[in-house]
Amino acid sequence: MKQIVFCDFDGTITAVETFAGMLKEFAPQLSAEIMPQLYAKKITLRAGVRQILESIPSSLYGDIIKYAASKPIREGLPELLDFLDSKNIPFVIISGGIYDMVETVMKRENLLHRIKEIIALKIKTNQPYLQVNSDYEGETELTDKVKVMSQFTADQTIAIGDSVTDINMALKADLVFARDKLIDYLKAENKPYIPWENFHDILNNLQLIINY
Repeated sequence: MKQIVFCDFDGTITAVETFAGMLKEFAPQLSAEIMPQLYAKKITLRAGVRQILESIPSSLYGDIIKYAASKPIREGLPELLDFLDSKNIPFVIISGGIYDMVETVMKRENLLHRIKEIIALKIKTNQPYLQVNSDYEGETELTDKVKVMSQFTADQTIAIGDSVTDINMALKADLVFARDKLIDYLKAENKPYIPWENFHDILNNLQLIINY
């Protein structure tokens, strides 16, 4: 492959912080305690997210998926996927959130079949509290996005993200589209990036870069 696109989900594909918002909704006290530490990088995503998720009763899992079902996506994703399809460029979603939440939103938008692969957390509900399972757990992340990236071979890797969960992916990628908190992290690391607000912005840039 010449190029491949790796895209975050929560706050990137969705126009609001769907996974983070869900954690605040279903585990408000623990989220208020832990999430500021996550953003400040005082504790790892692996430890913090697992602690919050595994404090939520399994009986609420259906409500968690319903919470995600209505969340809007950012403008321009179908048009971006049209362009990528025309260039045979795969689009892979890598999420530190829950697989079923990602799948639910992509199905609702009739975009699931357009996605090369979704990598996200699998949740077991056969115990009193949620149990987290990840095929790509790393030292600091429940979804080690760099580890996922290494499973694909391409001349140019393109990352799209917005927050602390996307730092390592962005640092590894050849080309980065960043918004919100990710911009601040990348500035601190002196990593070049292209700012964006919606997927039309990314499409316009990629049309210039790839068609050149």
